Amino acid sequence: MAWKHLFTAITKHSLKPYSLSKIKPPIFSLLQTSPFSTSFLITKTPKKFKKKRQKPSPRNTSVQHPSSFNTHFENLVNRDNSFRFLTRSKQFLAKQPEHILRLDDAGKLYRELGFPRGRKINKFVAKHPLIFEIYRHDNNKMWLGFTEFMENLLQEEVKIMESMELERVKVVKKLLMMSKDKRMALSKIYHCRSLFGVPENFRDWVLKFSDDFRVVNGDDGSRILQLVRWDPALAISALEKEFMVDEEKVKRAFKFPVKHGKELDLEEDDVRRLNLLNTLPLVSPYSDGWKHELSSLEGEKYRVGVIHEFLSLTLEKKGSIHHIVEFKEEFSLTKHTYQMLKKQGRAFYLAGTEMNWVVFLNDGYDEDGNLIQKDPQVDFNERLYKFAQMQHPDELCCDSMNE
Repeated sequence: MAWKHLFTAITKHSLKPYSLSKIKPPIFSLLQTSPFSTSFLITKTPKKFKKKRQKPSPRNTSVQHPSSFNTHFENLVNRDNSFRFLTRSKQFLAKQPEHILRLDDAGKLYRELGFPRGRKINKFVAKHPLIFEIYRHDNNKMWLGFTEFMENLLQEEVKIMESMELERVKVVKKLLMMSKDKRMALSKIYHCRSLFGVPENFRDWVLKFSDDFRVVNGDDGSRILQLVRWDPALAISALEKEFMVDEEKVKRAFKFPVKHGKELDLEEDDVRRLNLLNTLPLVSPYSDGWKHELSSLEGEKYRVGVIHEFLSLTLEKKGSIHHIVEFKEEFSLTKHTYQMLKKQGRAFYLAGTEMNWVVFLNDGYDEDGNLIQKDPQVDFNERLYKFAQMQHPDELCCDSMNE
């Protein structure tokens, strides 16, 4: 009977029911006992594959909202940016003896030739095979120069410059007449020579017109171009000429609103007539408007008129921030020029970014974005852009047949 007492004791103390809470699901036990590691699985996108988001800044923020884009003007800005290497290299090479440059030296002149630092110049030259060529000289050195086709184009451009010489004299003279002291540094006009179509040898070119200009030395040793004779016939702005033809159009060119309370409940025509009290009379850019207080209404009207006249003297009726700032002192412009131009959306259109904007004169273009009055130099430049995009001489034949 002893074994019965032993069995009952064992069943009471050691054979207890097994708790369900201690039973583990099969999947967890499998993970714990699996011999394979899952640490190699990538659960996050690596930084190098993440799309970088540009922080909003004046460098990449467009002046205009997409809803108010003028595609014609924006495309012109993109065109100038894409042909920066072409235009700058053309200007630089044209000044060199025999129009050639050692390729090793050209690779270091990224600012002068208009290509990004650290890039190979060969890639940019290869984009314009009808314009530039790279060849090996007898001394086994590689050289960069113009093609024979481009040399012929340069001779054609010289003839255009000569035919437009008197018009360019008027432009330079009007610039001096608008300036505060009727004088400005030769270097400033030279830096903007492509804007007005003046020749490369501008510094010596002006000496031929001693009845209109005089070159003197400034206090810092720089060469200053000074106006010799005031011409009343040239002291008429483009707006004043337009006023004689279409008075209503000129009245709508600028907007200097008069502040009034909403309780007046004025209609649109009444508001326009009220604003004309501020808008008219206009201040001539050839007057002594620089004497007005900078913060005054008359002072702002004068500066707006100066920029309008400045743009009307350019070949393509446009200018960048760098061109405007170049003449800041001569035209008594302020640091608020950008905001001032944005308020005058009827007369001007600002394209590009807030840091590198370009201002267009709306009256200089038609509804399709084409220049109303096209200078021969502009025609030449457009043909040059067309040739620069061609990759084979056979395309020239096709182009001439189409014309």
